[in-house]
Amino acid sequence: MSVFSKILLILFGFIYSQTFGQSPVSKRPNIIVIFADDLGYGELGCYGQQIIKTPHIDKMAREGLKFTDFYSSSALCAPARCQLLTGLHSGHAPVRANFEMAGGPDSFTDLNEKGQMPLPPGTVTIAERLKESGYATACVGKWGLGMADTPGNPNDHGFDYFFGYLDQKQAHNYYPTHLWENGKRYNLNNPFIRVHTKVNLLQAGDSLFNSFVGNEYSIDVMADKAEDFIRANKSEPFFLYYAITLPHLALQVPPHALKEYEGKFEEKPYLGDRNYCPVKYPRATYAAMVSYLDRKTGELLQLLKDLGIDSNTLVIFTSDNGSAFPVGGTDPEFFKVNLPLRAFKGDLYEGGIRVPFIAYWPGNIKPGIDHTPLAGYDLFSTLSEVAGARNSSNDGISFVPLLKGRKLSGKGHDFLYFELYEYGGQQAVRMGKWKAIRRDMLKNADAKWELYDLSRDISEKNNLAMKYPMIVRKAQEIAESQHSHAAIDQWNFMER
Repeated sequence: MSVFSKILLILFGFIYSQTFGQSPVSKRPNIIVIFADDLGYGELGCYGQQIIKTPHIDKMAREGLKFTDFYSSSALCAPARCQLLTGLHSGHAPVRANFEMAGGPDSFTDLNEKGQMPLPPGTVTIAERLKESGYATACVGKWGLGMADTPGNPNDHGFDYFFGYLDQKQAHNYYPTHLWENGKRYNLNNPFIRVHTKVNLLQAGDSLFNSFVGNEYSIDVMADKAEDFIRANKSEPFFLYYAITLPHLALQVPPHALKEYEGKFEEKPYLGDRNYCPVKYPRATYAAMVSYLDRKTGELLQLLKDLGIDSNTLVIFTSDNGSAFPVGGTDPEFFKVNLPLRAFKGDLYEGGIRVPFIAYWPGNIKPGIDHTPLAGYDLFSTLSEVAGARNSSNDGISFVPLLKGRKLSGKGHDFLYFELYEYGGQQAVRMGKWKAIRRDMLKNADAKWELYDLSRDISEKNNLAMKYPMIVRKAQEIAESQHSHAAIDQWNFMER
């Protein structure tokens, strides 16, 4: 380390002694972002879940800061990940949809692993900013922003280390033949499983269901790699983007994890008729997957404590979008995964984008609940400030004051903006208590706005657009100002 770097480290230590109450010699904090996959607003005990057990994450919420009005940047996987990493909302980000580089029924095979639209060269990510500030950086889990032989290679976007799924379609299978480690195949002891399979009742025996269970569960392998990274970098500041794939479909969980819920529910086998693989106990399997996410989160937090770095590590827990709609054997109505919100993943109603968000930092963040409307694209500015790193021009704000128990220096966001090509073409704007949304824009670019008062109607049942035309007009003006022309023409659906 150069003399200049040492001086900077001392300076950052002094800043944090003033900011978060640490001693002047304290290191810059480690940062971990746990990014769950398709985890709905109501799937954790701390957000109202009554059936599925999530004790470790519930403890995080009790001892940390729980946010009630936090939004993912998008309602789908790839755009949400792009926008979290870049700090750009869906009207400005380079990736605004799940743009597949290989299509058709064979696109899930190993030979057709092409990934999604890659991040363009020159895209600035939070990992790059933290890396240039002296942080060791890693992404473990699901990438979804380009294969290693494309400009979207995570190692070219600020990550010293990558391990996991590059192609998010491959992540539909928790027992893949391989994962990826820094651009090279990492083979697993699993046979190839065609995870999107339909069967009939005559085929539905234990041997069939067992054929979708392999030898190495990807979650366990990725968790080990994440923990290895933490151990290797415990003496220096590190950033871990832990994009764990639970509880995204398919319904697959290790047999030992299933035992907690097996036989607890009245249910019948799922035969793959709504995509993804057949499973004997769909309700029990889904509950076990959410609890396994909780278990892995608990193991990571325990590791930080065992290493003596928990008080110097900010851990963020959130999700990429709302829970999946009824498909693949899931039963969202039974588990009330998104209540009291309307709709699911893929929709810009609250159920598609409002997600759990917990900030946990023992000794630095006071326990509490915050109702400030924030979005995933705020993490770029926030983590830059936490790390003392250089910020970049983006659409987010830093909510560090909230982590310190203070109010935002300004009034926060004037609005949050969302657009999505998929599911018919949608736009949404949140302005204080108001939420405006319009849908089916692929059929009608001038589709009418709906308007909801979220302070009284979190379920978006009472459309007030006719009663408050001035607020609708304001939403229209915001939407027109926030969309920039996208590289993919179909993403410009509102320009027609």
